Amino acid sequence: MRLVVVLGYSDGRSNGLHPICAARLERAAELSAQADAVVLTGVESEAMRRAWSGPCSDVICETDARITAENAANVARLVHELAATEVVVVTSWWHRLRAALLFHALLRGTGAHVRVVPAPSWSLRLLVREVAAFALVPYQLRRARSG
Repeated sequence: MRLVVVLGYSDGRSNGLHPICAARLERAAELSAQADAVVLTGVESEAMRRAWSGPCSDVICETDARITAENAANVARLVHELAATEVVVVTSWWHRLRAALLFHALLRGTGAHVRVVPAPSWSLRLLVREVAAFALVPYQLRRARSG
């Protein structure tokens, strides 16, 4: 079973779907033709579902996650439930490395192959924030594994 996972994004100020999130959703729609299910993650997942235009009709909203480590932990539970063997994670290029690290760590032992695909969106501020976020990865992994 192949899952396409779209990581949500919000700046906390936008009323609608943030352009970064919309770019991720658009990239996922391109990749979803061969997917068995699409997982939309984060607090934006319901807005993402309303905007979904991809060919895959089995769309799962995962609304509980607030950070990438929680996204990965919640998707890991879905991978077990659905017996998924392939997980394609769609995020922004500047977020790709940290997302890959977290998803690979939390899906280790599931038998699922993880591939992280970048969407074209960025800003210097977000790139700097992402570099700083790497310091939190060990803590976030411990917390996600214990939750």
